[in-house]
Amino acid sequence: MQLSQVRFSNAKNETNPQQDEFYKVLRKRVNNYFKENGISRHANTNMVVKTIFMISLYFIPFILMLTLFESTGLVLLMWVLMGFGMAGIGLSIMHDANHNAYSKNNKVNWLLGKLLLPIGGSDVNWRIQHNVLHHTYTNVTGMDEDIDTGVLMRFSPNQKLRKGHKLQHVYAWFLYGFMTIMWFSSKDYSQLARYKKKDLLKTQGVTFRGMLVSIILTKVVYLSVFLVLPMILSSLPWWGTILGFFMMHFIAGLTLAMIFQPAHVIPSSNYPMPDKTGNIESDWAVSQLMNTANFAPKSTWFSWYVGGLNFQVEHHLFPNICHVHYRKISHIVRETAFEYNLPYYSYKTFADALFEHGKMLYRLGRKEPKVALAKTK
Repeated sequence: MQLSQVRFSNAKNETNPQQDEFYKVLRKRVNNYFKENGISRHANTNMVVKTIFMISLYFIPFILMLTLFESTGLVLLMWVLMGFGMAGIGLSIMHDANHNAYSKNNKVNWLLGKLLLPIGGSDVNWRIQHNVLHHTYTNVTGMDEDIDTGVLMRFSPNQKLRKGHKLQHVYAWFLYGFMTIMWFSSKDYSQLARYKKKDLLKTQGVTFRGMLVSIILTKVVYLSVFLVLPMILSSLPWWGTILGFFMMHFIAGLTLAMIFQPAHVIPSSNYPMPDKTGNIESDWAVSQLMNTANFAPKSTWFSWYVGGLNFQVEHHLFPNICHVHYRKISHIVRETAFEYNLPYYSYKTFADALFEHGKMLYRLGRKEPKVALAKTK
């Protein structure tokens, strides 16, 4: 089914007709919050400080391993720190910028969105996968590429079950570490071909040929700087540099996956599917509540590092608001959801969310996963 044929229902909810007003009322309340408090929806001083920190966490260890540190242990530690810096840039800076949430100045958003290039990815492909597909069709099989990872994993009860999936709750955590490795090696090329076929490149105002040239050149520059250069200048032997490079990517990939997957692939998700005419029997905003969950809402430092993405409900409903505001508006979202008799899923801790995600992977590895709604908190 073509992307243009899939749409969320605008029909009145006969069971609870007030739900149709939910998002309209919620947007008004959130807008009033910013207006009444006289604050911008974009980045504040805290966000600027975080930006400097995350960029430094990635680039300073890189410079130190090339110029100052000779100890094997210290050089490997620098690769580890770069892994956390890479994940931090992706979670906190690049993510907001590519949603145009970082600044009201689109040039600033464009520039910071390009930070995906020095960590091995393509900002254009990312916006198509994340903004166009994931945020619009969250957990819709065949539309949301975040739950479509090929034959090795089954993230939806609507996907084909294979024998190997029975152990996916065990091996998933290892595969997650290869997320960013796939970015710089093969994923951008396969996505580009797929997005050309689906006519999605026009959403970003780019051509296939121009994007192909751009991806090839940026990958060459990335590997030359962050792999070849350390092989030449670092004190480690070539195989030690490859090990450090792999460690960096594995840490970043595992960190990113552990933040994004427990927000959607969980027992409370209902995985909507379009009917033969392409209609999804749900309002878009209500579907976001049904297929998204928060975790560790009271953990300030954790939330700071992961770019507020432990408030995934708020992010999915208001992706154009900088994440530094999610904690404050979460109270508005939660109260409004309950007012309209809608779910608001939130796990008390990060460990709880990971456990529920693992439980869902186990269920999806069986023939008929029993999807039990999580408790709202």
